[in-house]
Amino acid sequence: MNFVGITPELMALFGAGFWHGAIVFLRIGAMTSIMLGFGEQLIPTQIRLVAGLVFTAIVAPALPQMPIPETVMQYAGLIATEVVVGLSLGLGLRMFMHMLQTAGSIAAQCTSLSQVLGGAGADPMPALGAVLWISGIAVAVMLDFHIHAAQLMIRSYDLFPVGRFPDAAGLSEWGVHRVSATFAQAFTLAAPFLITAVIYNLTLGVINRAMTQLMVVFVGAPVITFGGLSILMIGAPMMLEVWGRNLLMFFADPGVGMP
Repeated sequence: MNFVGITPELMALFGAGFWHGAIVFLRIGAMTSIMLGFGEQLIPTQIRLVAGLVFTAIVAPALPQMPIPETVMQYAGLIATEVVVGLSLGLGLRMFMHMLQTAGSIAAQCTSLSQVLGGAGADPMPALGAVLWISGIAVAVMLDFHIHAAQLMIRSYDLFPVGRFPDAAGLSEWGVHRVSATFAQAFTLAAPFLITAVIYNLTLGVINRAMTQLMVVFVGAPVITFGGLSILMIGAPMMLEVWGRNLLMFFADPGVGMP
């Protein structure tokens, strides 16, 4: 191979199948490196690389033959476009983990559990966030996440054709929609903890005004902690069900929010 183009000898050595897989891997590898489940920071880089290769082996045969790049610049252009698309789709899935972590952080701040087990994940997070984070990965696997992810990868070539850079305005609008939906849903999932915290603080204020000599903080702290754990035990299945339903809705229509 020279500095201008790819020699016919090199093309014959690798064959069209190699270039087809290499082009597909650009998008799939970028997507699997950051999406939920396979892209967690606790997973070694080698495992993430193998996951990207496995998904490439699954997706590549389902796609029509990719045009072989004739020059190095053409392949560089494919790298730019395919990596951007893959990272965008991976971030769309990654936002669902941020949804659970944000909901857990809100709930922990409301129930005085923000400092317990803070290092359970790769990033510092409160206990409730760590529980929801691990549970979310388990629920995603139970919902056949790998199958839906492979289907999304195949369908992404209809939304974003190979070699065509996505529209910047549409992609940014889609990103803003995903971020806003993530925080809105996180606040909704943490609503029972917020309501409990408001009632708890109002009750504590009334008791403090009525019995000024009573150290209500020492009485109320165990109550709100026990209440938070109880709400987590009762409400976690419903929270994860709502989260899983939203995840499946994203797989069904990943382009929501894009003009």
